Amino acid sequence: MYDFAPFFLQNLNALTMSLNRQDIEKIAQLARLALAESELPVYVENLSRILTLVGELDRADTSQVEPMAHPLPGQRQRLRADAVTATDQHELYQRNAPQVEAGLYLVPRVIE
Repeated sequence: MYDFAPFFLQNLNALTMSLNRQDIEKIAQLARLALAESELPVYVENLSRILTLVGELDRADTSQVEPMAHPLPGQRQRLRADAVTATDQHELYQRNAPQVEAGLYLVPRVIE
């Protein structure tokens, strides 16, 4: 398991966050991605731009912003009662199964 935290912490205060070719190759290896040689520069540029944007958002002053539950003022999320509305129909569903035993579906063994 690779920990990305050191990379992000080291670059946290940088004005621009940029990845290099080796970073992309390592990320691709960890994600088990096979990237073509021609794709590497595209990923370097695009992922670096994303990290720069995240860095800009991290530096934004939100101390005067009040947390909100909904983006539109005066709107509330409608919640329904947590009540069971469907009945247990497993017997109906199991009528179509080729083999059932003790309420369980029996399937052919595929691993010896």
